[in-house]
Amino acid sequence: MLRRLLPTLLALGCGLLALGWGLVTLQRIFMQEREDARAQVHSRSAALELLAAEALRTALDQRMKEHLPALNAAMGDPLQPAEGYYLLFRGHQFLPRVDWPRDGMATPAKDAYEKLVQALEDGEAPTPWQERLARLRAVDAAMATQSDARISAAVEALLRYHAAHPLPTDQELPFMLIAVEHLRRGEETPPLIRALVGEGLAEELGGMARGAGLQRDLLRARPKLTRGDFDFLQERIVALSLELGEPSDAFQARVREAGAGALVFPDSLRGPSLIGEQWYVEPGAEQVRGLAVDMTGLLADLTKDLRARGLLLRDSQVRLRPADVVRPMSEPGLEVAMPGWAAAETNIEARYGLKTLLVAVCGALASAIAALAVVAQQRKYRFVELKSDFVSTVSHELRTPLASIRLLGETLERRLGRSPEAGDYPTRIVRAAEGLHFLVENILSFNRIDKGRWALRPSRVRLEEAVGTLRDDLLDAVQVPVELRSEVDDVELDADASLVRMLFANLGRNACLYNQRSPVVLTVRAYPQPGFGATVLFSDNGVGIPPEEWERVFDDFYRLTTTGPEVHGSGLGLALCRRIMGLHQGSIQIASSSPEGTTFALTFPETRR
Repeated sequence: MLRRLLPTLLALGCGLLALGWGLVTLQRIFMQEREDARAQVHSRSAALELLAAEALRTALDQRMKEHLPALNAAMGDPLQPAEGYYLLFRGHQFLPRVDWPRDGMATPAKDAYEKLVQALEDGEAPTPWQERLARLRAVDAAMATQSDARISAAVEALLRYHAAHPLPTDQELPFMLIAVEHLRRGEETPPLIRALVGEGLAEELGGMARGAGLQRDLLRARPKLTRGDFDFLQERIVALSLELGEPSDAFQARVREAGAGALVFPDSLRGPSLIGEQWYVEPGAEQVRGLAVDMTGLLADLTKDLRARGLLLRDSQVRLRPADVVRPMSEPGLEVAMPGWAAAETNIEARYGLKTLLVAVCGALASAIAALAVVAQQRKYRFVELKSDFVSTVSHELRTPLASIRLLGETLERRLGRSPEAGDYPTRIVRAAEGLHFLVENILSFNRIDKGRWALRPSRVRLEEAVGTLRDDLLDAVQVPVELRSEVDDVELDADASLVRMLFANLGRNACLYNQRSPVVLTVRAYPQPGFGATVLFSDNGVGIPPEEWERVFDDFYRLTTTGPEVHGSGLGLALCRRIMGLHQGSIQIASSSPEGTTFALTFPETRR
């Protein structure tokens, strides 16, 4: 069974391998299509992300340029707002301001103020304010004269001495506060005195060093004062500013300014960066400038701009991916969230899944078809085997009655063969039994050879003897006269003698059956080929075989259709001949055929002479 199924299994295996290779290739194509589609979506997303990143860099750079004047002003003027600005210069943070009052309960500035007030009332001049109080009284005396020249000269002399002889902050600020309070005259207060509160003095009077105004001086001196002193001086300066009509809103705003405290940024910034999504900083050679940013608002504006340009859909937005605290602006980590792209990727995956399912179904169907084909072929061969076994069994069962019929016929022929009353009936019985016996032997031999059950028993077979045996077999088997010619010399074959006899008998009987001449002429010629075997030509003078039938006549149970009387037979003669030659590793074929006869060429390997 396995030997019969082997060609089918090989064919199905090759087919499945080819189909599997095709399905794998198709699956790879589907995978490549999916990757290409996803890459197309991702490339569009990447292009928009690059565009959004460039727009964000431009927006932040433009915003820094717009705020740069205010940042520089906040660094030089403590009254300027500094919220949202960062400036680090040579390792010191100027913005946001971190100069808060010192901790502690002591109030030396307040004590000095009270001492100065008492000194003005008592007329005494405690150290170290003797000269300052003297000059203050001189200004007071000049104001009594109502001479602008004398007042300006006295004020300038006071301020120049004050600038040339500085005192500690907790002594200097109380004195300047006392001076302004003592010299104020409402609307008639001299401009130089008013300037000591808010605007400050000109540079030639020490304005840059000592006379920036009480408001600025207090803000700058904040780290040197305790909380109590700062609050006391701040209240006095605000009250004095309101009394003199000097602006104090900016001063009070800076007092209330919470600030961001000391900010610590990484030292390894190599370019503009986002810090914690709250600060935009630009490092330089000696300084680092920064600007507080509202990333939510910036990204919303950026999204709106891209929508207006038709690059984003209405439900799409630009946002930041999760990242480290420091985001270099060269790679800010923006992503474009577009639901349409997510839907497109979902569709891509769905199509890929469907195609993969179809490939899997095709593979499963092919495997099922192959399995069904194997089962069907197995059942077919099983049926053939059962049929062959049945024929073999029947043929075996026919042997015994045939032998009896032949024996009885031969007995009758010997006893009554010469009796006129018996006629030729005994001879006809013997010939019919012989023909039926030959048919049964053909069927049995064909079945054994076809199933591989025939054990070849090679021996030296002289062709001359095989031809003689054929002459005897035909003499008893056919009714027509036969003329057998032999041109085989002393050629010997390495073959199974019984199979050679069966081979020649089938060729001879076919020649007699398919023949309309008398006598039937059979010619056997042998052509030895040393080292390659021998070729035996078996010729007859029969009706011939059409060229289109030359191969079909060797098929199992195939019978040639001829004109004239019907020819009876099993259709196994030539098929058995081909199997006999195949068992000897030889071949049989029609060398020539015409209405004048047919010549069969039998090639035997390894013959001996």
